[in-house]
Amino acid sequence: MKTEVTVNGKTRTIEAAPNTLLVQAIREHLHLTGTHVGCDTAQCGACTVLVNGDAIKSCNVLLAQVAGATITTIEGLQTEDGTMHPMQEAFKNCHGLQCGFCTTGMVMSAVDLCNKHPEASEQEIRELLEGNLCRCTGYQNIIKAVQQGAAQMKA
Repeated sequence: MKTEVTVNGKTRTIEAAPNTLLVQAIREHLHLTGTHVGCDTAQCGACTVLVNGDAIKSCNVLLAQVAGATITTIEGLQTEDGTMHPMQEAFKNCHGLQCGFCTTGMVMSAVDLCNKHPEASEQEIRELLEGNLCRCTGYQNIIKAVQQGAAQMKA
């Protein structure tokens, strides 16, 4: 089955079985490995990408369900000259990661969060990131990173 999507600004046609998950298409067909496979049950958020601007867990969506959609992966956040997105820069500056496994999903969710709630309080950020699990950081630096990233995204 052929499915056309726009990924990180480029229109792509992916030939895959009808039961191919979006995360599989991203990693195995497009070789964009920044999107991680964590729990395979939409619990951890490591596979989060933006579909038409909304954060979704790509392990829980079939490729066929996003036909014609615009998808942004972590690789698509930086500019063509390699400049990091403000949220990526904030995670780096605030040490919002340790092992890094959850980081790409956290960053993608944080971008969506800040686009929809640019003035979110610390408590709101905690609640809105609830679907993304981190086993290393204790979240404090992640919250700081989201706050810094939000401020930079507004600037």
